[in-house]
Amino acid sequence: MPENGAIAQDPQVTAEREHLEASRAALRAMREDTLALKAQGGTGWSTEVLNLALQARAAALVDRPDVPLFFGRLDYSAEEESEFTGEHFYVGRRHVHDAHGDPMVVDWRAPVSLAFYRASAKQSMGLALRRRFGFSGGVLTAIEDEPFGDAARDGAAHEAAGGSQILRQEIERPRTGPMRDIVATIQPEQDEIVRADLGTSICVQGAPGTGKTAVGLHRVAFLLYAHRERIKRGGALVVGPNRQFLKYIEQVLPALGEIDVAQATVDELVDRAPVRATEDGAVARLKGDVRMAEVLARAVWAHIAEPADSLLVVRGSRRWRVPAYEVAEHIEALRGRDVRYSAGRTMLAQRIAHSVLTRMEEAGESPDDRVQNAVARSQPVRKAVDQAWPAVDPAKLLHALFSSPERLAAAAGDVLTEEEQRSLLWTKPPRSAGAARWTAADVVLLDELADLLERTASLAHVVVDEAQDLSAMQLRAVSRRCTTGSVTVLGDIAQATTPWATGSWSIALEHLGKAEAHIEELTQGFRVPRQIIEYAARLLPSIAPELAPPTSVRQQGGGLEVVGAKDDADLTRRLVEIVRGALGDEGSIGLIAADADLDRIGRSLAKAGIPAGRLDAEEPAASSAEATGSAAEAEVAHAVVANAAAADAAAAGPESGRLVLVPATLAKGLEYDQVIVVEPGAIAEAEHDALLGLRRLYVVLTRAVTRLTVLHARPLPAELAV
Repeated sequence: MPENGAIAQDPQVTAEREHLEASRAALRAMREDTLALKAQGGTGWSTEVLNLALQARAAALVDRPDVPLFFGRLDYSAEEESEFTGEHFYVGRRHVHDAHGDPMVVDWRAPVSLAFYRASAKQSMGLALRRRFGFSGGVLTAIEDEPFGDAARDGAAHEAAGGSQILRQEIERPRTGPMRDIVATIQPEQDEIVRADLGTSICVQGAPGTGKTAVGLHRVAFLLYAHRERIKRGGALVVGPNRQFLKYIEQVLPALGEIDVAQATVDELVDRAPVRATEDGAVARLKGDVRMAEVLARAVWAHIAEPADSLLVVRGSRRWRVPAYEVAEHIEALRGRDVRYSAGRTMLAQRIAHSVLTRMEEAGESPDDRVQNAVARSQPVRKAVDQAWPAVDPAKLLHALFSSPERLAAAAGDVLTEEEQRSLLWTKPPRSAGAARWTAADVVLLDELADLLERTASLAHVVVDEAQDLSAMQLRAVSRRCTTGSVTVLGDIAQATTPWATGSWSIALEHLGKAEAHIEELTQGFRVPRQIIEYAARLLPSIAPELAPPTSVRQQGGGLEVVGAKDDADLTRRLVEIVRGALGDEGSIGLIAADADLDRIGRSLAKAGIPAGRLDAEEPAASSAEATGSAAEAEVAHAVVANAAAADAAAAGPESGRLVLVPATLAKGLEYDQVIVVEPGAIAEAEHDALLGLRRLYVVLTRAVTRLTVLHARPLPAELAV
């Protein structure tokens, strides 16, 4: 058996390379066969549908030479009786079969692959051997075997020695540019989440570096495999904090052979009107408060009025009268059914028409459904419905609420305080709803109003990432898209940095309408070194005392250094030394400081002859995100650009701009090989709220994947000074 990292002439490596090439050839043949098929439908429309299906199938079969087609092999024991006794399977990202239909690679989601992720020395799951493959640039370079069964003691020794080196190297491999899949490194606790049943809603609380985003994406891929027709009918959606974040993750599902999952931001979900304005954070927080749902519901249903007069319907030479009290009874019955407002209008017209038909039958006539529909559409009935149950337009209603103290007070009198109501009112109301300059928080309210009028269609499954930063009203907007489906919620309460965040998963799940969802906590990190995560975790008792302290499988020697300076001049001198030392090493460098301090730091480095890029100057989309008032969007807006730029710079050398100055408010979602944090106290104090300031600092301290240097002249926050 070759040692870890063995390559080249080893006959087993050669044999596995041959199987890899044969599998790639088989995949190409599968795609060619698909492209050669001719759609023959009964109509032009059905032919087009079949053609689109064939094109989608062909797209899913595209081979990516830089991505290993398989990453593991399972040899089932010939002595243990099981469904797969004596067989062996290659586990990969998709199924590949030869010309006879025999599998050359089995999909990682197939039941036969389960043992690759969950087998252990104590529970072999029928395996005799688990083999992992090491790759470099798509080329198979190493194999590593883990025996089971009779060699269980060897397997225990394997685990005691630190486990798979190939697995550890894959986990620690630098990740620059778009996110890649983790299908080869999924851990047992992650796999349980990934393979949970479609009907189960799950909330994943994950510390930095635990792979929660990747777990959520792999869960979608698994559900598409296990419940493809149901997901295809109902639809699946991934909701991210901003478009840049979605671009960062967009290659994960295609790499797993899945290309039919929609992606959207919360703002895109509620795109009811253009966002043209910003507002004070306190006002945005109030508009995100769940109490606004009650205010809006009252405002909608306040339009219903008691019918004042009976109505008269003329049919031919006969006249039929429906008294006002009977119309009122219909309205009361409909209100008791909890129908949507617009549906209620339609149903009221039908009920009034049915009352007319009842009178016609009593008079000896024999009307049918066509007569009832005609009566429902008649001018007298339409007029009566418009008076008792008038049509409502979301934009016009919200414009009226924010323009009229009286109307707002009628809807919010015992829900919001007088001060809160005043803060919602426009100082200079626009002439009409069309002239209104809506904010991002307003558009969420418009979506709530639209759902009160007509029910929002539900999807089969929704994944919502960075959910800890969503307001109650934003969570309700997501909830409307999965009322009859399930949801996977991803986030970290300790990283909640928006003033409107709900603050607890139990509350957030209630707003999502999924209070029964299972909360799974991932605490074992794979990217952030142990010293760094333990240092940052000193903040947890203050920012999220209910969370278990995170751990890490990585122990990076010399990964953390805290440097104290005597004064500002000494801090500048030490900073220059630290940066120069960092530039002498390989990898990307992120210098993170309070937003207000970056200009001064940049000038100091320039004076010392050290070039540095500015994260907030590299991608205009981030400024746009900030302009909308959405802090959650602005935080991750530059992740793709920053990581890609860092990769290019690392390859080019120290003079190529590997050093990036990062505003603390934009650090979430980023990774750098080395991180230099300047004045943690200033970062924490930059937020108007002390709790949010410490959470912002927690985010900043967990961005390094190799080394973290903390430099300060001011006192550290008390939590870090222990």
